[in-house]
Amino acid sequence: MIKQIFGKIPRKHSKYAGEPSPSSSSLTTSKRSEGGNKRLSSAVDDVISAPYSVLSIGNNTEDKFVRDKNSRLNGNLVSASYEALPSFRDVPTSEKQLLFIRKVKMCCVEFDFTDPTKNLKEKEIKRQTLLELVEYMTSTTGKFTETVMQEVVKMVSVNIFREFTPQPRENKLVDGVDLEEDEPAMDPAWPHLQVVYEFLLRFVASPETDAKIAKRYIDHSFVLKLLDLFDSEDPREREYLKTILHRIYGKFMVHRPFIRKAINNIFYHFIFETEKHNGVAEFLEVLGSIINGFALPLKEEHKLFLVRTLIPLHKPKCLAMYHQQLSYCITQFVEKDCKLADIIIRGLIKYWPVTNSSKEVLFLNELEEVLEATQAPEFQRCMVPLFHQISHSLNSLHFQVAERALFLWNNDHIENLIKQNRKVILPIIFPSLEKNARHHWNQAVHSLTLNVRKIFYDLDPDLFKSCQIKFQNDEAKENEVKERREAIWKRLEEVAAEKAASNQPILVP
Repeated sequence: MIKQIFGKIPRKHSKYAGEPSPSSSSLTTSKRSEGGNKRLSSAVDDVISAPYSVLSIGNNTEDKFVRDKNSRLNGNLVSASYEALPSFRDVPTSEKQLLFIRKVKMCCVEFDFTDPTKNLKEKEIKRQTLLELVEYMTSTTGKFTETVMQEVVKMVSVNIFREFTPQPRENKLVDGVDLEEDEPAMDPAWPHLQVVYEFLLRFVASPETDAKIAKRYIDHSFVLKLLDLFDSEDPREREYLKTILHRIYGKFMVHRPFIRKAINNIFYHFIFETEKHNGVAEFLEVLGSIINGFALPLKEEHKLFLVRTLIPLHKPKCLAMYHQQLSYCITQFVEKDCKLADIIIRGLIKYWPVTNSSKEVLFLNELEEVLEATQAPEFQRCMVPLFHQISHSLNSLHFQVAERALFLWNNDHIENLIKQNRKVILPIIFPSLEKNARHHWNQAVHSLTLNVRKIFYDLDPDLFKSCQIKFQNDEAKENEVKERREAIWKRLEEVAAEKAASNQPILVP
């Protein structure tokens, strides 16, 4: 990724998409009066030279100070004095850390990237400065001082923390699967933000960053704001955030419970209130890696997370957006503790879709992965409600649902579990198999059904015949009830026709 940043970008002009290179004509036409240049020059110098007492994190005075300076920079003024600082190669080693801090402070100045014609020169200077900081962060040796950490976190916060105005999604969702066809919203500031994210990633991952000191600045407030950014519509930003969050979780052990709790709260808001969030898949990718590292036996906290968060995540209509990652997390829990299979399968049955066929196919896919890691004792606890549900899926008029349910018999482990418990399972699903074999409209479903019937018949002919006899008897009883019901309605109609002229109530024995 850093090759893309350094290898394709010349040192003088921007080649990022959507950000034109500065030209002499554009800079000439964008200049203002000499008085305006002096005012902006003073503003920039204030930001670059301000001590940390002014630029400290969480200081309201500082926030107003930076906003005031940025409001001037984002206006129509163009600074002639926002010039690049010397390169790290041009200063002695003893002065490099001071120059690093000056460059970091310089990058605290914000620009308006929604208008590609504004401040072209200044944007390019800042971008090149950020690239130098990334390179320095990689090549430097020696622990970062507390002052450096303060300035780094301050600069990153100023640049990446912002509010989103998400586009409404109601018209984009069709069975929760058509969102992938829409073009994601790309942030016009991404060529600039990408370098800031790369800088933050290298800072967190650097062995020169002492976690004991850095945790004072990469604190709970910083983590919460970072988690809020996962709702970005730009997938490139979410990819960086995912990697950075994983690094923070790995490096700052003291923050781990807080991060898990904060992600939980975001999921609760998503599941039970909005059903709208862009970063659920990325959160689940991080959690999948975290779950993989859980020690055994599993803590009660982690089991509660499974029951209260992961299983209810099957409820939203947009499940298709993150189902692959969710299924991986669920499967990790079963592999960690096979006794959880019963809880998971019953949870899937609880949230099983009734009218959404594409979502039902996803449930059947996940069910196969869970059953593959399920042992016989756990399977026996849940097989009755499970195969009642599978029986409904077998009779689905949507051929993909019926076909996917029949594919369960292609899995050797699942087939063995079914064979071992055939005396319980076959009576439950036999009516569905018989109905499919008689008159299902799809030829593939019809053929698969015959194959499954043959498996049971070859395995236990006596059981198969007894189920067949019971089905025929039940069918005869149903026909009798149907005929009796039709006879009653016919009698009602006859009596009603005879008494049509009377206002007396009609009693039918």
